[in-house]
Amino acid sequence: IKKKQQDVVRFLEANKIEFEEVDITMSEEQRQWMYKNVPPEKKPAQGNPLPPQIFNGDRYCGDYDSFFESKESNTVFSFLGLKPRLASK
Repeated sequence: IKKKQQDVVRFLEANKIEFEEVDITMSEEQRQWMYKNVPPEKKPAQGNPLPPQIFNGDRYCGDYDSFFESKESNTVFSFLGLKPRLASK
């Protein structure tokens, strides 16, 4: 889990995307909010969804696997609900 979280954070920092990292192990309220806001079709058959779960405000973007797929297909900005940035020259 930690490696996946670091991968997401590194990408966001490298692309200068503002974000708030929430440690659900330290806040029962945040953990319950995450569990409640992950769509039913994205929840595991048993247990609760594991971090990292990615949100843009209250909008659910996806889990790490979805993030990784969007990174591989160069569609992370749309995955995050952000406007793509133009490549700088």
